[in-house]
Amino acid sequence: MAIPVKLEVFEGPLDLLLHLIDKNKIDIYDIPIVLITEQYLDYVRQLSVRDMDTMSEFMVMAATLLDIKCRLLLPKEVSAEGEEDPRTELVEKLLEYKLYKYMSLELRDRQIDAQRNLYRDRRLPEEVAAYRRPLDYGELIGDMTPGKLRVLFTFVLKKQKDKVDPIRSGYGNIEKEEVDMEAKALFVENYVRERQNVSFRQLFSRQAGKMEIIVTFLIVLEMIKLGKISIFQETIFDDILITLNDHSIKDEKEAWNEPKQRQ
Repeated sequence: MAIPVKLEVFEGPLDLLLHLIDKNKIDIYDIPIVLITEQYLDYVRQLSVRDMDTMSEFMVMAATLLDIKCRLLLPKEVSAEGEEDPRTELVEKLLEYKLYKYMSLELRDRQIDAQRNLYRDRRLPEEVAAYRRPLDYGELIGDMTPGKLRVLFTFVLKKQKDKVDPIRSGYGNIEKEEVDMEAKALFVENYVRERQNVSFRQLFSRQAGKMEIIVTFLIVLEMIKLGKISIFQETIFDDILITLNDHSIKDEKEAWNEPKQRQ
């Protein structure tokens, strides 16, 4: 006859089985599977179906109990070691769980007891707190001699010297050069417009650094692509000249006057 089981919250299926064993005062090494399975299933039927994770754990244990119950009804298997009890594996899991559960309760009690302990602040006399053990230079140096110290110092210096890269150590600091593309493009356009004919050498001589020269060269190529400027060279070794195209000036004036005409 199944005893009424009050619906409580258990940490898992093993916790529920231990509760049923203690409730029925059953020997854990001789578990009546039929009785325990019926009471276990009564509890599972009262669980909330919404919590599927918890429900799945209890259902797996219910299937295990039913499997053990079926194996007990079948003829017992006899091996070289003797008859095998289908409950052996379950009993081992219960004993292991019971051990860890009691250990956790013991640790919790110790934590509670430790919270009640009060410790006095450290109070030492100033002369005791300021005391420092005098150095024994003889013990500190030991068998070290000036010659050994010199050898050790030379070895340390050599190690530090080996860490230095002979090639990279000669490099200076690499600083990032920032160039404003829009401002540089405006400068090149105004510079060519003011002088009509400008040579490459004259334009690049006004650039402060390597990065500015590269950016200026790219801007010149872009202006050639857009048709704003033209370049020509009379002979092979002459300087390249840059001129501003007239139609680009006309297009800019028309683009500037068009909003005014609309007004």
